[in-house]
Amino acid sequence: MAYGVTQQMIDAYGEVIFKLSLNKLTRRGDPVRELDFEKIEEQREGTGLTDEEIAEKVGLLPEQVGVVRVFVERKYHRIDLHRRLFHLGGGKRWKAEEYQHPAERLKIREEGMMLRKALNFHPERAAYYLEKGYWANETMIQWLNKHASSHPNGEALITSDRVITWAEMKDSVDRLTNGLLGLGLMKGDVVAVQLPNIPEFLISYIAISAFGGVMQTLHMPYGEADIKFLLGHAKTRVVICLPAFREFSTAQVMVNLKEDGFGLKHVVVLGSEAPKGAVTLNSLMVEGKPVIGNPPVGSDPFLLLYTSGTTSNPKGVPLTYQNMLGHSRLCAPEFGMTRKDRVLSAAPLSHLYGLYSYHCSLFAGSAAVLLPAFSPPDMAQLVETAKPTAIFMGPAHAAAFRNTDLLSSHDFSSVKYSVFSGAYCPPDNLGWWREQTGSGLCQLWGMTELAAGSFSRPGNDDVALHSAGPVSPGNEIRIISTEHGKIQSTGTEGELQIRGSSVFPGYLDNPEANSSAFDNDGWFRTGDLAVIDANGNLTITGRIKDIINRGGVKYNPSEIEEIIVDHPKVEMTAIIPMPDAVLGEKACCFVQLVAENKLSLDELIAYLGTKKISKNKWPERLEIIEEMPLTPTRKVMKGSLLALLEGASASNYPVNYQRV
Repeated sequence: MAYGVTQQMIDAYGEVIFKLSLNKLTRRGDPVRELDFEKIEEQREGTGLTDEEIAEKVGLLPEQVGVVRVFVERKYHRIDLHRRLFHLGGGKRWKAEEYQHPAERLKIREEGMMLRKALNFHPERAAYYLEKGYWANETMIQWLNKHASSHPNGEALITSDRVITWAEMKDSVDRLTNGLLGLGLMKGDVVAVQLPNIPEFLISYIAISAFGGVMQTLHMPYGEADIKFLLGHAKTRVVICLPAFREFSTAQVMVNLKEDGFGLKHVVVLGSEAPKGAVTLNSLMVEGKPVIGNPPVGSDPFLLLYTSGTTSNPKGVPLTYQNMLGHSRLCAPEFGMTRKDRVLSAAPLSHLYGLYSYHCSLFAGSAAVLLPAFSPPDMAQLVETAKPTAIFMGPAHAAAFRNTDLLSSHDFSSVKYSVFSGAYCPPDNLGWWREQTGSGLCQLWGMTELAAGSFSRPGNDDVALHSAGPVSPGNEIRIISTEHGKIQSTGTEGELQIRGSSVFPGYLDNPEANSSAFDNDGWFRTGDLAVIDANGNLTITGRIKDIINRGGVKYNPSEIEEIIVDHPKVEMTAIIPMPDAVLGEKACCFVQLVAENKLSLDELIAYLGTKKISKNKWPERLEIIEEMPLTPTRKVMKGSLLALLEGASASNYPVNYQRV
């Protein structure tokens, strides 16, 4: 379809555009059929919005508004409008001597259209989000330009050894945008980035978005098999990466994929040198203001993430400016973020949790404090020197500090609050972190598919200790019974479902997953077990897939995991179901021990007995694991544990373990 318009776009925005346009009143007259532009302009003056005004309101291009409106008009008026009306744009926008066909500049490749066709937003909900102002026509380059203009010398990025101002960041983004355009990239093209939390990651991110490209993230530990699958699934055109990571020759692997006819057109490498078949990032830093013929708008996809695959293969999650940036615009004030803040993410920027914290700080004009890779000593040193006012981290990040003296030997007094997300947050660990650092607490529940679904607000530590707080702005949540599918009452456990402005539109090229993920009213089935208390605070209690059904008695292993992790010999733990011919399922407990400790199944059961745990919840098998397989946000990959249990490969997360 013309100008990047899809049927999904017509479905989501058509009725809104029709209502905002005066076409439903005036466009059936002779001025339209005769292309009497002056008369059309006269009819429209003071009566309705022009296509440019509508475009700004709904986050489309004016030309796209014209296309969408014509399709809706046909439904109501049963007329076939002249093709030139597509380009009328409301009022007198077209003159023969100045006319340039939009197809010459509004080009999107077939691969880009595939991604846009995945944007299946619920039409009624989309209209509601636009009406409420949850969605707007905003992009990252607009936010960057605003800060670079209003306070050019303000702090944009902070590392261990330098500060980058908004003006400097804007200059770098413009240069790289020019370089990427020089590679022949167009709106809708997917560019993969496999970089740690360094300035080049964020500069690349905004430069890709500046011309309407879509950034795909690749986690740093990913090996060749993962990379090949993800790049192939996304039809990725360009990759930006390190020359190597640990023992993995990243750049050479990417070049080999390009030369094998895989679909990659260019490999861009950090550093002063690049292998044959690749170019350096520095060589793409081209002077001048970028000329963007087809600029990004709010409805465009700009980010392609993949689910962590803790229990299954990763699924592609396309996200638009409207549902992601709109969400951060609503959330940043709830955290109290301002231009004076410095925000550190211990989570990788390749994960939505890390990007979410950056979106919030970018909206507020806060400086982003960059920790290239997590380690307790590096993080402690960076906090002391860069003095962040907020930290976004996971419970496992805090747990890694517990056997060190780093919190007492380093100054954390600048940190006003710490946000915890990514996995279950034991209250004891949260309380210990608050006691040791003096930081306030927030707890956040989110997913790749929706960013922050709920979070406790700063200054409400009592809520944060035991829950992920109330629902985030623009969203609504409910609990559904896993037995009969009815809405549960307050305080009753069931499946957590969410609907709202931040929720993704659907998985990429995966209709089966989409049909099971959403109901007819646009509610997303999260797969999480949860409880909502009388004050609206959300507590995640586990995953539906984790539930163990032992002879018809079902229980959530998270309650047992919480007890086991408090054992003095245990560093980390995870319980998974294993098949049993008699009972259906039994529990297998994996533990990572504190260094130089030993633990037997009998000893573990005796410990659970002292905690008054029912016998039917005791694990029947114990696996000692040297290093727990974790996602980039340090969430246990139970799928990899299951693979180990079954004697299969744990993919790119090799784990040594012994049976007890």
